[in-house]
Amino acid sequence: MDYVIIGLLILVVIILIIILCKNNGSNVMLERMGRLETDLTKEIGEFKVGFSNDLRNDFDKLNEKIDTRLNLINERVNARLDQNFEKTNKTFSSILERLSKIDEAQKKIDGLSTEIVSLQSVLTDKKTRGIFGEVNLNYILSNVFGEENKGIYDIQHKMSNGFIADALLYAPAPLGTIAIDSKFPLENYQRMTDKSLSKEERVLAEKQFKLDVKKHIDAISSKYIIPGETSNEAIMFLPAEAIFAEINAYHPELLKEAYNKKVWITSPTTLMSTLSIIGMILKNMERDKYAKVIHEELNKLSFEFDRYKDRWDKLSRNIDTVNRSVKELHTTSEKISRRFESINKVDIGNIDHETIEYIEE
Repeated sequence: MDYVIIGLLILVVIILIIILCKNNGSNVMLERMGRLETDLTKEIGEFKVGFSNDLRNDFDKLNEKIDTRLNLINERVNARLDQNFEKTNKTFSSILERLSKIDEAQKKIDGLSTEIVSLQSVLTDKKTRGIFGEVNLNYILSNVFGEENKGIYDIQHKMSNGFIADALLYAPAPLGTIAIDSKFPLENYQRMTDKSLSKEERVLAEKQFKLDVKKHIDAISSKYIIPGETSNEAIMFLPAEAIFAEINAYHPELLKEAYNKKVWITSPTTLMSTLSIIGMILKNMERDKYAKVIHEELNKLSFEFDRYKDRWDKLSRNIDTVNRSVKELHTTSEKISRRFESINKVDIGNIDHETIEYIEE
């Protein structure tokens, strides 16, 4: 930019000199101006050459900088692309791993579906449903109280009236002995919840389901509540949470019927909670019993310690008395010793009759 300004100034000077020379009409000036023009032309030529070289150098440097920047940009772009490709590969690997896990889970679900179908086929029989409920009840009792804990519960206990309860729970007072019986009203429940059936069929199945539950409540109340042998209440265990939820949510009349007959309806979850509370009460009672024994023993030990203290006080007083007697005896013996010493020092030849009489006295 500086070269351009200098060139323009030179041209302006040349033009001004030519104008002045023409006005003055001086040949000398024209010659000088000619030489000056030649010199200026030469300098301008040199200036153009230098300017061209400088401009070329600037363009070369600019091209080098541009190439360097482009190379850096290419390197950064390649690095970013490599990182993105790496992340993409990891993502695809993770997706493939997830898909394999989903395939495994799907296989397990298929197997579980097969097992559920087989379980449903087993539970269609009343006898197998009863066995399923008993096994479930035994599992809950053993988990809460331990295996075959006869002091807390008994399995398949025969009552005095000849009926056999699935379990008998020896709960602490005021609960007392409680009979637990498992019931599984499944058939009509499945029909009343089957959307493929007509509304009339589902309504009929619902009515039959209520009758089944009432029948179970009446049977438990009449068989397993025995005055003098059990408490005035019993537990009906439903092995299916869905049936328990159905009764509590949509059939309050069944709950009222059970309450009137002193029969408490439970599911696996609620029964486990109830038994856990009873287990905690039993542990607290056992701990309180041992605490009572420890308290009694401490009272006995306190009594013996009081006796020991009295006897020690008596012995201490006796020891003090003996010490005083020993001191007195020691004082007396010292007096006697001093008296004997004074007697031994007396010269019998110098003793007059008065002194003898005094000594005799």
